[in-house]
Amino acid sequence: MPDLPLSDFLPAVEEQIASPQTPFVKAAYDRLVQDPDIDPEEARQMIALCLADEVEAMNSQDRPFDTARYQTLLDLLPALPE
Repeated sequence: MPDLPLSDFLPAVEEQIASPQTPFVKAAYDRLVQDPDIDPEEARQMIALCLADEVEAMNSQDRPFDTARYQTLLDLLPALPE
């Protein structure tokens, strides 16, 4: 995981949930909160973990942000990236 604390990614997750440019993030959030065992804060944290994982991969591989990979990670939730 990246050096930044997970809480640093939560504002970006909130923006992505609200943005029409990232409907797949809102869809993942809506899907997660349908699960009675996942509360809204936990859903946001799961999404933040996926975002953090992609940012770490982007930095370690010296490449641009891979939206398709990020979307795939979100589609796999509630399984979390390792």
